[in-house]
Amino acid sequence: MKVSEIMTTNPLVIQADAMVSEAARTMREKHVGGLPVLDGTRLVGMVTDSDLLSLLKTGDLSDDLWLPSPLEIIEVPIREFINWEKTRGALRDISGMKVREVMSVPAITIDQEAEISEAAAVMLREKIVRLPVMDKRTLVGIVTRSDIVQGIGIAGKEEIV
Repeated sequence: MKVSEIMTTNPLVIQADAMVSEAARTMREKHVGGLPVLDGTRLVGMVTDSDLLSLLKTGDLSDDLWLPSPLEIIEVPIREFINWEKTRGALRDISGMKVREVMSVPAITIDQEAEISEAAAVMLREKIVRLPVMDKRTLVGIVTRSDIVQGIGIAGKEEIV
């Protein structure tokens, strides 16, 4: 079975000069874990939820706060507040960044005529969960591990019939 038979066509994409906050919002609203990054119409990278999470440099989160026993009851809320403030600061820092600054490059791709077994092998070897699908130099789709599993199921069902 070919990748073109199981891929999602017209995938969601983001431009390289878009803000990281726009990429995060798109990923959240559309329930996707990654977006191909384009510079015009040329694929230049991928931005994934892992790329975004790795930006949250909050330093060491405070777990060593200790207050004398009469005040121990408020220790945990204070610690959590301190940790939340560090996380909020990290989120503010990255919201002004451009996608091109955080994307994974180069984008690891697969040709639309490749077999799904080849796509699975690439994903396992590279430890990734999605591949942009190309027709020569044009992005034509995206294929995920879930697509491959569904493709295997369809192929198995066809063999039984």
